[in-house]
Amino acid sequence: MVEERAISTQAELAAALHEEGHDVVQTTVSRDVAELGLVKVRAPSGRLVYAAPGTSDADRMRAIAAAMRRYALGVESAGPFVVLMTPSGYASALAQAIDEGRHPAIAGTLAGDNTIFVVPRDGVGTPDGLRDELAGHLHDGAA
Repeated sequence: MVEERAISTQAELAAALHEEGHDVVQTTVSRDVAELGLVKVRAPSGRLVYAAPGTSDADRMRAIAAAMRRYALGVESAGPFVVLMTPSGYASALAQAIDEGRHPAIAGTLAGDNTIFVVPRDGVGTPDGLRDELAGHLHDGAA
């Protein structure tokens, strides 16, 4: 279904499944999304939509880059972590986009209200290298 329609939320997915005659609830859809390994990618419309797990790395990296441009205000290294700053209330959205993008150098994120700790994977480079990569997205497309 996610290959045929642009579905952005679990509620939209549940509604689409209901239209197809499936009796589902949001909690079931949430588990199914995780079990199927669905990821979010940027659709041609610009919306983040669910995609099958085989979605290309390039698509996932573009989704992370777009989320960085949209939400991030700053990036810095702090010990073994990379710290991202966002406007108040936007850290969770950016962290979710990063987690769903499954960046090969990122083990995970921890978001507060306006700050995200990005945890680099062991053995895939330095926090400074990841910081520079993520910071580069802030300037992509800037005039």
